Amino acid sequence: MPYFVFNVFPNKKVQEVDSFGAYREARNFARDKRNELTAEDEHVVKVIFAGNADEAARLLTTEREARPLGEDA
Repeated sequence: MPYFVFNVFPNKKVQEVDSFGAYREARNFARDKRNELTAEDEHVVKVIFAGNADEAARLLTTEREARPLGEDA
């Protein structure tokens, strides 16, 4: 399964940027993209591991349940 790099916007809109077979390549690409961001950019760069781009987009836009209170980190 590949690693996908996405731009995630405040309204939960996602835009696929690229995909990689290895985590290290995806991580370094995402770091470079984050360093290129300016104050005017309204998105964050995320890396996600998924079976395909559609699954990755769904995982990024799905609301997760809050952690139960008192659970150790």
